[in-house]
Amino acid sequence: MAWTWRFEKSDGTEVEPVVTPEEFTTQGDAESWIGEHWRDLLGGGADQVTLSEDGTKVYGPMPLNAEG
Repeated sequence: MAWTWRFEKSDGTEVEPVVTPEEFTTQGDAESWIGEHWRDLLGGGADQVTLSEDGTKVYGPMPLNAEG
């Protein structure tokens, strides 16, 4: 299984992340990574993220800012 993040503007447009993610083997690893890097991602132009497992959306979009 591969867990991946999609990085988006608030309108759903995909953007390139400023921090290059990997493919994660567990949901927990993916969520830990986003917890460590969300500030950099937000500062680099991503407003929200969506988590997928093997191409199937698990949840999201989830805003990266506290007001979202």
